[in-house]
Amino acid sequence: MLLPYPAIALGALLLGLLAGLLGYSAPYILPWFMISTATLASARGLGVGLGAALVSTLLLLLFPGFDGVAVALLLLSALLAHQVGQSLRLAHRRAKHLARAQKLLAEALEALPQAEDRETLLRGLPERLAAFGEGGHAGVWIPVREGFRLLASAPPLALETIPPTGVVGRAFREGRPIHVPDVRREPGYIPAPGHQALAELALPLLERGEVVAVLNLEKSRPFFPEEVEGLIRFAQAVSLELSRLADLEERRLLAELAQRMQSAATLEEAGSKALALFLEVLHLEAGTLWEARGSRMEALAYQGVTEPALLQVIREGLPYGLGLAWQVYETGSPVFTARYAEEARVVPALKALNWRTFAALPIPTPGSPRARRVLVLGQREERLWRRAEEEMLLSACRALGLGLERLTEKARHEGVNRLFLNLLEKPLEELYQEVLEEAIRQVPGSEAGSLLVLEGGEYLFKAAVGYDLEGLKTVRFTPQGMLLWYGRGEGEARRGEPRIMSVEERAIPEISHQTAPPEVIDTAGRAKEIQANLCLPVPYKGEVLAYLNLDNLHDPKAFGEDSLHAAHYFAAPLATLLHEAKTRRLLEEAALTDPLTGLLNRRAFDRHFLEELKRAERYGYPLSLAILDLKGFKPVNDRLGHAVGDLALIKVAEALERERRNGDRIFRWGGDEFAVLFPHTPKQGAIAAAYRYAKAIEKLCFGEICLGVNIGVATFPEDGATPDELLSAADTRMYQAKAKGLAVVA
Repeated sequence: MLLPYPAIALGALLLGLLAGLLGYSAPYILPWFMISTATLASARGLGVGLGAALVSTLLLLLFPGFDGVAVALLLLSALLAHQVGQSLRLAHRRAKHLARAQKLLAEALEALPQAEDRETLLRGLPERLAAFGEGGHAGVWIPVREGFRLLASAPPLALETIPPTGVVGRAFREGRPIHVPDVRREPGYIPAPGHQALAELALPLLERGEVVAVLNLEKSRPFFPEEVEGLIRFAQAVSLELSRLADLEERRLLAELAQRMQSAATLEEAGSKALALFLEVLHLEAGTLWEARGSRMEALAYQGVTEPALLQVIREGLPYGLGLAWQVYETGSPVFTARYAEEARVVPALKALNWRTFAALPIPTPGSPRARRVLVLGQREERLWRRAEEEMLLSACRALGLGLERLTEKARHEGVNRLFLNLLEKPLEELYQEVLEEAIRQVPGSEAGSLLVLEGGEYLFKAAVGYDLEGLKTVRFTPQGMLLWYGRGEGEARRGEPRIMSVEERAIPEISHQTAPPEVIDTAGRAKEIQANLCLPVPYKGEVLAYLNLDNLHDPKAFGEDSLHAAHYFAAPLATLLHEAKTRRLLEEAALTDPLTGLLNRRAFDRHFLEELKRAERYGYPLSLAILDLKGFKPVNDRLGHAVGDLALIKVAEALERERRNGDRIFRWGGDEFAVLFPHTPKQGAIAAAYRYAKAIEKLCFGEICLGVNIGVATFPEDGATPDELLSAADTRMYQAKAKGLAVVA
């Protein structure tokens, strides 16, 4: 629009000169010169207008009729035209500048989608907006602990970091644009060395609603309001693009993670592949996938760990309660920190090596009250975590949990299949311990356990992990005692329904003391240490053949629905194993049982006596022995016949069984002799029991013949330390009783 003005001014000047050459006087020439002067003053300003007035005055001197009024009129026309054109000139310059600004913003906006990642996008912003920083600069600042670090700038700045107190800090904290028209009046302004600025504009850049960077522009003249508005809208567009890139990065990560999980054959392989992916995407140094196994966190997989001290931690595992992994296990909440040394739970080796940045996240397990697995990622250098990174990792952990659960199910099936195969190859007694150990490995929350098997109407400990099995073998439980421990109905036990018990709900030691001697169950069984117990009845055709107990000695909330689900896997192999064992045991019992009385025979006595004596020696408790010889049996046999003699032996066995205390073992020694073992019983207790047995036998009469008995009692350790010594002492006292006509001699 400025191009016609010089032509108009020149044309008017030439017309004035033509009028003068044609003989017209100054009054006729003056209007044309006034038009020329006014045109130049309006378009070019007062200075140019005054120059044009001077030229016109000099030209008027060449023609007649010139006077001072003409000069005044020329000056007046220049002044008036300048005042009229001044606002038009400003509007024109502003429109031209805004058009240029809009063009620059449009070009910058077009370039945004071309960035492949957030780093490239942010680094490219200053170069694209450099033209807005006339006499100043354009820069992108990212938050660090001490303030802000310069990511990129155009032109380059001598500053690397700034404190959080300036305009950039305000924009970051308040999450809104900050425009300072005159930085000289801004107390928090931080000047850049070598740059003179008048105005500053700080624009927060958001990613998923979180300020992750600040775009800062400074220039030597004020920003037009339209410029500020345009740059604010540009920052909003950048924020949308940052959020889009974050979503895209998360989708790519999840897709790649799913592919890697699908190709993994084991839990360890899946963990390694996932860790490698996370470290690559997040540009971190190292990571570990921990799995809670009783009292320790064990490394399922690790990547990037090279220091000997840290490798030792990996090998040994994390003791209960030590480190962020246990904190996440207990709370279920992720931890993101850039100040590891200041955390409440730290691994001393990591703190000593000055590692600072960590993320510890739970790997969800369906049906579990705890995160059975915890992902820990970290690096030495300090790094602030962005919300998008936290959300991406949480999504990835959910996906990882599903993948690991698939492989966990696979591992359980393989473990159970191995047990079934071993049933065909190994002795049954060895498999008890193997089944228990496999159950502890596969059932989440387990760290110790025991297996009690039904034998002779009582439940006996056959396997244990974390407990003293030899000590526990001295304890026997009745079916009623086991139901008391189980805590649910007999019907549920026969259906094989597992149950969970926690010290937060029931007093586990008190229940244990109701079913077993405290001095044994508190030492060999560590009853006071058990925090949670999972009990699985193992039924077969309506009979509960065994109880599988799985324990945690540290965490009352160790077991959950996932534990119950896993425990079911072991019901079938255990039932098969126990049915086979029962069949074999019946055959063995037939060889160890007296066919007439149903009592255990001399062969069984020799075996059980030796076993009980070894336990008594090891644990220092008393063991008593009684040898019984019937009186009056020979007359019954001779006078009434062998059939009545056999009946007499059967009735004696029944009488002894009626008087038998829990734990006593009765044997037919041979002929008309019997024997009784009294575990955990001192001599006085054995004597009292022997008198009860004697009275029960003395009540038996056949015709006119009534039976009696002579009993010799011996006790370990006071009467001997070997089987021969104790048997000799008891046998001698039995003969003494017979010689003296006494029922019992001890």
